[in-house]
Amino acid sequence: MSAQDNPTAMTYNLSSLSLPTLRGRTLRLFATALQSRPLSNTLVGQLLKQGGITDLRQKTFSDAPTFYPLALEEADAWRNQMPLDWERLQDQLLRRDNREPFANAADYARAYRAGTTTPEAVAEAAMAAIADADDDPRPLRAFRAVDRDDVLRQARAATERLRAGRPLSLLDGVPVAVKDEVDQVPYGTTVGTSFLGQTPASEDATVVARLRAAGALLLGKTNMHEIGINPDGFNEHYGIIRNPYNLQCHAGGSSNGSAAAVAAGICPVAIGADGGGSIRIPAALTGLVGLKATFGRVSEKGAAPLTWSMGHLGPIGATVGDVALVYACIAGPDPADPNGLHQPPVSIDGWDLADLRGLRLGIYPPWFEHADAEIVADCRAMLARLLEMGATLHEIEIPELDEMRVAQALTILAEMAANMALHEAHWDELSPSTRVNLTLGRAATAGDYLQAQRVRTRAIGHFRRAFADCDLILSPATAVTAPLVPDNCEADGWSDLNTVTELMRFAMPGNLTGLPAIAFPVGYDRRGLPTSMQAMARPWEEHLLLRVAYAAELVVARRRPTTFYDLLAR
Repeated sequence: MSAQDNPTAMTYNLSSLSLPTLRGRTLRLFATALQSRPLSNTLVGQLLKQGGITDLRQKTFSDAPTFYPLALEEADAWRNQMPLDWERLQDQLLRRDNREPFANAADYARAYRAGTTTPEAVAEAAMAAIADADDDPRPLRAFRAVDRDDVLRQARAATERLRAGRPLSLLDGVPVAVKDEVDQVPYGTTVGTSFLGQTPASEDATVVARLRAAGALLLGKTNMHEIGINPDGFNEHYGIIRNPYNLQCHAGGSSNGSAAAVAAGICPVAIGADGGGSIRIPAALTGLVGLKATFGRVSEKGAAPLTWSMGHLGPIGATVGDVALVYACIAGPDPADPNGLHQPPVSIDGWDLADLRGLRLGIYPPWFEHADAEIVADCRAMLARLLEMGATLHEIEIPELDEMRVAQALTILAEMAANMALHEAHWDELSPSTRVNLTLGRAATAGDYLQAQRVRTRAIGHFRRAFADCDLILSPATAVTAPLVPDNCEADGWSDLNTVTELMRFAMPGNLTGLPAIAFPVGYDRRGLPTSMQAMARPWEEHLLLRVAYAAELVVARRRPTTFYDLLAR
């Protein structure tokens, strides 16, 4: 039996990288050289080696490939659970005081019902905040597009409903932002490019339709990294998305605009998309809560086709309650999305129980500690607080994490390259870093893709074995806090594989395996930038993720960012 076939023979094999960083004009020249026939074979070969794909090709796995992590067996086990009580959840949130320095959805609902403000006034304040945040030497650039007339029409309708005492839900009139990867009338969906989305969407994506039906005040489309291909703040077409805690830093990616909008107080919750950490990474870097549910739990109908087998839509919120509320609103089967038709009833029962007795927390020590010292210290301190609340700690092992890293990257890049091949005529309009990544995806062979799906099968098995000894797996959410935006990169951007690896270290298994995961704040580093923890759960156990994040929220001291707008002037 080979080492690859015997997981117990494996040891922790993730490592930090030390590779050159390409910036500005140098990056553009490199992207051009990749298309030059004399150089392309050598340069692409180097990229494949640096990315670990060459090594993965040499390994022998006998496992059958898994193309979609649908968790059918686990779904059957949850068929009889009590379904979500939507009315009870709203009443629960309305009655709960908000101790956080951020206005939450319930704060807006209470203010509207008390008559101290209206959705119309909030809409005006939100649009003024967006304009002010962008009127800066280092603009926030959280939003790609805001249709003033559309926002005011929604706000007037919500104001009339509330005055008549007929709100559609707790979300009625509450500002919500949507990532520009998701269809929303009356906007085109650019996915961060200059050429897509020229025609407005003809109908809302399912998640947007469900929010609209609940009365949410949809502010507009948030900015993102071009086609969501990197976890950094760069977008040459609509501006670098910066971090409200420090405008010299970026907000992660690729749902960075959604995270920046929430952190800056412009809305209490936003929709993000996550193919490799793109909800959890920006949530972590901006001190927010970000939930990626089980694969198939939230409909992908109306999301741009970027990655078929790893894409997830979900909420980024100021508080756990906001995330629970929007998750409850958007989750559940959709006849238009076959991947979600097998799911059990949506339930978040016990999400706000601070008593953690009976909850088993697992950590894989070398993985848990593979982050900056300040992040590890904050996560260790939070772990101690969770144990004080009654949880128990269990050490686990997760083999082949580096193989998972490569498999996740290979899968998403190959799927993105296949999708973007439909727009070959616009290749030169893509940013240099996007072209570099897509070139790597184009170079992947059918054998490479199948090898990655074999690793997916193995990864699902490794985590299933780990969850035999625990209920949640905890780690840092990212290995570094928000990185600085490099100087003189506004036009051409940057490519920093070292930092990308640090940002994605803990996020990538959740996409490959389809397991649900949540990022939540646990402190701040010496620069005042947020630190964050991640929890992963078995399929369909989002309620446990919300529960541990809520327990953490009760004990962590939150701070407002330096760029912040209090639309309710609390």
